[in-house]
Formats: sequence, C-alpha cells, structure tokens
Amino acid sequence: MKKSPINESALRKAKQLGYSDRQLAEIFSTTESKIRDVRSKLGVKPVFKTVDTCAAEFDAETPYHFSTYQEEDESVRSDRKKVVILGSGPNRIGQGIEFDYCCVHGVLAAREEGYEAIMINCNPETVSTDYDTADKLYFEPLTFEDVMNVIEAEQPEGVIVSFGGQTPLRLAKSLEEAGVRLLGTSSEGIDIAEDRKRFGELLRRLNIPHPEFGTAYSVAEAVDVASLIGYPVLVRPSYVLGGRAMEICYNQDSLRNYMQTAADVSPDKPVLIDRFLEDAFEFDVDAVADGEDVVIGAIMEHIEEAGIHSGDSAAVIPPYMITDKCLKEIKDYTNMLAHGLKVVGLMNIQFAMKDDVVYIIEVNPRASRTVPFVSKSIGLPLAKIAAKIMLGKKLKDMDLDRANGRFDHIAIKEAVFPFNRFTRVKVFLGPEMRSTGEVMGIDPDFGAAYAKSQAAAGNPLPKSGAVLFSVNDNDKNKGTLDIARAFAGLGFKLIATEGTSRFLTENGIVNEKIFKVSEGRPNIVDYIKNGKIQFIINTPLGEEARSDEYSIGWAAIEHRVSFATTLSAASAAVKAIKSLQAGELRVKPIQQFHKSA
Repeated sequence: MKKSPINESALRKAKQLGYSDRQLAEIFSTTESKIRDVRSKLGVKPVFKTVDTCAAEFDAETPYHFSTYQEEDESVRSDRKKVVILGSGPNRIGQGIEFDYCCVHGVLAAREEGYEAIMINCNPETVSTDYDTADKLYFEPLTFEDVMNVIEAEQPEGVIVSFGGQTPLRLAKSLEEAGVRLLGTSSEGIDIAEDRKRFGELLRRLNIPHPEFGTAYSVAEAVDVASLIGYPVLVRPSYVLGGRAMEICYNQDSLRNYMQTAADVSPDKPVLIDRFLEDAFEFDVDAVADGEDVVIGAIMEHIEEAGIHSGDSAAVIPPYMITDKCLKEIKDYTNMLAHGLKVVGLMNIQFAMKDDVVYIIEVNPRASRTVPFVSKSIGLPLAKIAAKIMLGKKLKDMDLDRANGRFDHIAIKEAVFPFNRFTRVKVFLGPEMRSTGEVMGIDPDFGAAYAKSQAAAGNPLPKSGAVLFSVNDNDKNKGTLDIARAFAGLGFKLIATEGTSRFLTENGIVNEKIFKVSEGRPNIVDYIKNGKIQFIINTPLGEEARSDEYSIGWAAIEHRVSFATTLSAASAAVKAIKSLQAGELRVKPIQQFHKSA
C-alpha cells in the first residue's frame, strides 16, 4: 500500500465501524483483495451471531446468523457436506421475487440430495430468509467480501450463483478466481453470454441471426455505432437487472441525452447498442441443460410487442402465432446455445420473429423471471431439477415427459402494475421493467385463459359497450379489420381516430370518428371520463405516437378502462370477450390440468 501499513487494532476498529474491504482499499489506494489478505494475516475476521427468534422466552437454536467483528462465534460448523445458495438480495420495484422461488427450490433440492443447504440473502420479505427454510441462513449483503466470509467459515462443496438473478451472477468471476467451486455454468459461459463482443462471435460461429449491435464507451462512440446500425436503437448498460436504465432511442438527440444522463459508462461497463426490431413478435424459452442434453421447459410467446421487458409482457404457453419453421428454429437455436455456452442448469433465451425470420436477442445462463410460471404451467419444478443437475444428476435419469409442450391446456401470464399508486408516471411499457407482480390464467380454451389472466390482474374485460380504435399506419391491415369486425360481431360500438376511422370506413366497417387529445373537444379523454368507452386499442409506433399514448393511458387507468397496445393483445381480448359472452368461466385446481396432461 502507498500509505503506512495498517495495524491490527486500527483495522479491527475500522471493521467494527462498518468499513468494507472495498472502502478501505479506496482509502489506502490499494485493492480489495490486498486488504483481505492483510486482514487474514492479522486475524481480523468476523464472527457470526445467532438471531434470537424466540425473544428470549427459551433457548433459540434456529440457524439464523449475521456477521459482526466481536469475539465469540455462535455459528457451529457441522461435518455434513454443504452447498451454499446465493439469494437475490434487496427487493425493489423492477426486480421480481421469482428468483426467490428458484432459491427456495434450490434449497429443497439440495436437502433432498443429502446436502446441508446454506442460504445467503439479505431481504426479510423473501421465503428464502425464513429461518426454517434452509438448514442454515446467513443474513448478509451479497458482496464478494461478505459471501467469502461465509464460504471460509462453512467450507462448502460448492456455491450456486445462478438462482438469484443478476446480483449474485456478478460475483461469479471473482468467486471463481478466489478458488470457490461454482456449481452449474462456469463464469466463462456467463461472461460470454454477457459480453456483447464475445457473444456476437459465438452467434456468428453458430450462424444464428441477430439484430445488428455494437458497444460504446462514450457519447461519440454511441452516435457512431447508432448511425451505422440505424435508428431506432435499444441502449442499455451491461450487466443490468430488470432492464434497468434501458431505453429505446429514435434519434441522435435522445441517444446523446441517454448517454449523458442515464448510462453508467466506464471502461469495464460499456453501453450496449442494439438495432430495435419494432413491430416484431417476441418469444421466451426456459430450458435446463446438463452439459450433454437439453430439455426445453416451454416456449412462451409474448402478447406485447418486441422491446417490452419480458417481466412486463403477457406470455402464452404454448405459442399460438408462429410457423412450424420458426418453432423448429427456436428449438434448434436453444440447443446450439446451450452447448455453445456449456450450460449446466437453467438458461433463458429471448427471441424476436419478424418477417418469418427468428433473431436471437439475449441469453441468460441463469434462472429467469418466467421459471415459476413455466413450472406451474407444465407441472415440473424446473429450478429443483436444475439444482439437482448442478449437484451431479443427469437429465436422462429424470422423468421429464411434461416438458417440451406436451399438455392440452393454455397458460397465460399477465403482469400486474402499480400505476394507480404512482400518479402521472409514463404508463406505456418499454425495455425497463415496471411490473410489481404477475398472475396466471389457465384453461383449455385460449379466450377463457386470457380472460382469467386479465381479471386476476385487475383489468377485467367488458362484455359490451364501445371500443376505441387508434392504430398506427403499419397496423392498418387485415389484422385490424378482422379485430374490428369481430368486436362489431360481438355487439360493440366502434369509435376511431381520424386516420383509423377513414381506414375502417373505406373497408365497409361502420364507426364513429373522434378527436385525438390535441385535435379538439370532445376528444378521447373526454369520452373515457364520461364512460363512453369500455375498451381501448391504441398501437403506438415511434416517439411521437408514444406521447399520445401517455394521455390516453392515464385516462384509462384513472377510470379503470382496459386497453391493448398491440394488435396481438387486441386479438386476444376479442377471443376472451367471446368466451365471457358464451358463459361463466370454469375453475378447477391446477393439479387437475397436470393430471390430464
């Protein structure tokens, strides 16, 4: 170190005051690893205290620990073989609790395989931090220092980093460099998936189509890359969770503004720039691999447009609007990527389909937000299966007949949003996750499943009334005409903005023309406030159209009017309303759906 060597007394005092190794490294102009080495040589190590979950009423023996720099250590290490599972860390809007579901299933799998399951997590609202879930719980921050303290104390067989989302995944490389055995996909496979340059090389080698992309470390570089790729572009920092700080930029000004104000640009965190495939269909795949075989849990089709974060998009299992050719390509690309990244455990892949071409958008060799939904839909605990794979089991030794879409029902996931609690925020969806939960509708009939999902999400669909149509020029096609005729056939009155009204009239569909918000009174918002519109179909395209959607969307939320922002969502709504008009929705336990599969 550049400054005078720190002594044992001063170092212990600093640690008792809460200084992390990283902070001390900054103060002494050195590295975190060197501070750690000095601490170890001087014997300045934390001890672990047990939380008294019995309020001193009687002796607490629950294995619930936290670290402190005192003398007595209350954590007793057993002789059993152990596995450590890293949780998802603090919970916040934009980060779902689906990862906690995977962590809990990982704990259950480890215990079933005869391991002592040790959980490290610091969120009191999660199931994984219930003191009786794991064999042992350490309530610690998910930092390299704190995780290593537990690992050194417990000496586990290995550590699972792929169940807690991006937070523990960031620790993979530093843990492996410190000699920790990672269970599952290696840090090399994780880095290839996250490093845009290395991932691009893999895609070119495997001959898998992808949108044009580039990376930038400065505003000037970003402008050059975007000019080469073409607008609109999707921009985001690398290693982000929940689409945080992602944005779609339609021109150079918005890109410059993003780079200057929103991006965390540094040499080790470049901004990723992708060509945004507007008006494309998006698909999610959750799969499990063991290094040899690959099992696809499910292929989900997003109802929302490509570019909407997967945590915010409604999704359908099995996909319902895809050609056999594209479906086969998705399966083939999934297998190729699993082998290319040497995935052991869970993986999630996002695809986009435009003009009958399948493009790869992103691969995450870890648990994804959709794992609980897929598991409940197909009746197989994918996270538990993945954990057993990481502990040495093989897929061929497991009964996985329900995978690969072998069931007769339709399952639909719908996101739940907090917009009614946060007034005047932008309500249209984008690449940054905004939902705070999700619900599921399941039924043999697509329309009934979709109706159930909307009712559960607090967006019940109307059985009668008026429908507003305001669609972009690209959507003035047969799809819009079919939807309009379907609504008219169900007895709904059709109301439309000028361009859409003209399009409907030219094709023989009776409708009432209405002003947009900026065109005069009475306009769309007036009609919504006066209860004259029961459902809205508004498909924005481009930056200006999305600002119009803001006014319409907020009026709809304030007056509890359901709306669709894509033709596929509008088509799903038509099918659901038809099912609602036909009779009451049927209800049966989810286990019965799996029993009949």
